[in-house]
Amino acid sequence: MRALTFHGKEELHYETVADPGIVQPTDVIVKVDIAAICGSDLHVYRAHEQGLDAGTVMGHEFVGEVVEVGREVKRFQKGDKVLSPFTTNCGHCYYCRIGLTCRCENGQLYGWVEQGEGLHGGQAEYVRVPIADGTLRKLNDLVTPQEGLLMGDILSTGYFCAENCKIHPEGVYVIVGCGPVGMMTIVGAIEQGAQQLYAIDAVPERLQMAEKFGATPLNYKTQNVVEIIKEATEGRGADAVMEVVGNTPAQRLAMDVIRPGGIISTVGVHTSPHFAFSPVEAYNKNLQFMIGRCPVGHYLPIVEPLVMAKKYPITDIITHEFALNEGVEAYDIFDKKKDNCMKIVLQMP
Repeated sequence: MRALTFHGKEELHYETVADPGIVQPTDVIVKVDIAAICGSDLHVYRAHEQGLDAGTVMGHEFVGEVVEVGREVKRFQKGDKVLSPFTTNCGHCYYCRIGLTCRCENGQLYGWVEQGEGLHGGQAEYVRVPIADGTLRKLNDLVTPQEGLLMGDILSTGYFCAENCKIHPEGVYVIVGCGPVGMMTIVGAIEQGAQQLYAIDAVPERLQMAEKFGATPLNYKTQNVVEIIKEATEGRGADAVMEVVGNTPAQRLAMDVIRPGGIISTVGVHTSPHFAFSPVEAYNKNLQFMIGRCPVGHYLPIVEPLVMAKKYPITDIITHEFALNEGVEAYDIFDKKKDNCMKIVLQMP
């Protein structure tokens, strides 16, 4: 099959690799229809995260059709259209039972193979899905493939980020970062009752889209965003901040605008070894700090009705589509935000 594979910092290949096969009787093979490039893919691409084997198939966002089924699979059959979280999950271990499916004792992250162990990704014609009964979800007839693609990662992640903040209508809330996850966090926050919501970035086109999605845009390069938030809260600061970027300046800004006793909810993938604030600062603010990977398997049934209702134009964030054989170029465009790129979908051959 043809696939996008990792070969070092900012070096991807579009090449022929072995087709995946059934390894365990609980596996299925999915023929990928569409895949997406995620911001967290760039951590590998830029070598901010290291350890990935050369030749690993990239990507963890995909929608497709089941074409081969292991003998112990109960819930799926050939021909089923499916979407997947970005991690596999068994559905019955301790973490799956408490809703923390992203930390499944048997789970794996798509697109991560290290020293020969791991799971290849979905930016390919086919992908192996382990523990399929616990992992996959059938694509509802009222959900488009592109919507399903967003459900499998960033929409669920945005909803999770907002839910961590215990939103109530009287609160003042801030989102740091207006990329794809930021837009989905706006959706999640408004859906959960946020009425005074600010979104911070410096890219004019992204700020315009944030306003379209329902947030008040703030440009941190041209506005004193800390003072604006304080003015909106009688000097206190935001009740909660949703940090979706995953870098030190974003974390520092979140700390600067949060009120004492407030919540910082972080879903941006951080690669720094240190926090942007000290334990003393956190203590002195009685900070509530939430951080980590979204348990998408838990959130899929929560966000699916939202998507089916067509309440928000979530697919408007998809600004570019490429064929898989254009994937190397697509990564460069996405990495450098060329042509106002926000989200890229890859079409399979």
